[in-house]
Amino acid sequence: MTAATPPPRLGLRENAPQFALLVAVNALVGGMVGQEQTVLPLLARDVFGITGYTMVLSYVAVFGVTKAISNWFAGTLSDRFGRKPVLLAGWLVAVPVPLMLIWAPDWGWVVAANALLGVSQGLTWSTRPWS
Repeated sequence: MTAATPPPRLGLRENAPQFALLVAVNALVGGMVGQEQTVLPLLARDVFGITGYTMVLSYVAVFGVTKAISNWFAGTLSDRFGRKPVLLAGWLVAVPVPLMLIWAPDWGWVVAANALLGVSQGLTWSTRPWS
C-alpha cells in the first residue's frame, strides 16, 4: 500500500522559500539580460568593430537556438536524472559567462558565452527546484 500524497500548499506564506528563490532568480536573470542589452552593443562597436545586424543576429540567434535545443532535452534529462540535478547543471553552465564576456579577446567569445547562457536558460527555466 502506498502513502497518500499530501495536497499542495497554496499561498505565498506557505510557499515563501520557493517564492523567494523565484524572485531572486528572476532578479539575477533580469540583471544579466539588462547588462547584455546595454553593454554588448557598445562592446561590439567600440572594441570589436562589429555593428548593425551582424552583431545582433550573431549573439541573439545563437542564444535562441541553444535555448530551444536545451528546452527540448530538459524534460527528458529531468525524467532521467531528476529536476534538481538538471536545474543545478543549468546554473553551473552559466558560471563562466560573465568572465567570458569580461575577458573576451574576440567576438566569438561573446557568441560562445551567449550559447552557454542559452543552454543555462533552457535547463533552468524548464525545470523547478521544488519538484
